[in-house]
Amino acid sequence: MVRTPTLTRAIEGSSPDLLRTIVAATQRAVEVRTQRRPFGALEELARRSSPRGEAFRAALSLRTRLNVIAECKRRSPARGVLCRDYDPRSLARAYASAGAAAVSVLTEPTFFDGSLDHLRSVRSAVEIPLLCKDFIASEYQLLEARASGADAVLLIVAGLEGRALQQLMSTASALDLATLVEVHDADELAEAVDAGATVIGVNSRNLRTLEVDRDVSDALITRIPSGVVSVAESGLQRAGDLVQLREAGYDAFLIGESLITSSDPGATLRTLLAEASTGADRGESGR
Repeated sequence: MVRTPTLTRAIEGSSPDLLRTIVAATQRAVEVRTQRRPFGALEELARRSSPRGEAFRAALSLRTRLNVIAECKRRSPARGVLCRDYDPRSLARAYASAGAAAVSVLTEPTFFDGSLDHLRSVRSAVEIPLLCKDFIASEYQLLEARASGADAVLLIVAGLEGRALQQLMSTASALDLATLVEVHDADELAEAVDAGATVIGVNSRNLRTLEVDRDVSDALITRIPSGVVSVAESGLQRAGDLVQLREAGYDAFLIGESLITSSDPGATLRTLLAEASTGADRGESGR
């Protein structure tokens, strides 16, 4: 069992970066929450939930549609507040109505203004699978995600030792939670594959500099084994982006800021899916 934060790799080295800062804040926040709610009490609360991890993976695997994980996120470190009238419950409903395969909810509080309350609110509003998106590094956080209604959790390879990744994946599976294992380069992808990840997200945004490099998505898709669900993350704005990445081999797409910052996120998602499905924007790669 992994009951203490193990985001060790991210804080090694002498030069500070954004990931290191977020990791440190996460560790402190988890320590505080652990004092407020002991592990045993949280474990009892988590038993009352019935996550559908397999439903999450299945929702991203369909070949009859474009599978989008639409994100609820109030703030980002790069752009500040994205949505001043942030209502994750209403957003999730709009996403589900527009055809989202799943919804991602940012729960990290310090840099993204997230909350587990947001996840609970979304769970009460929609039936489609939910991803708890945070800097998860302990069993305590997995239990929090399950207790709050998540079907899946994000695990970021850049912030975890190889053994910790395997332990967290195993614990999540025992809790009936799916894992979206996020990678940023070939070495991290190899770790994810070796750990047995069945859903791998390729994030083209460097978590240390916040720069987006779409070449990362193009390069890594060829290395993802057959049978592993592949998710393209970050910098997706146009239907052409989805078309191009689908043709490259990606099964699903995680989209956040381009939806959140639009005047009508649900309508924006509906239009994006319609255009991508018909290939109307095929000539625009989004680069």
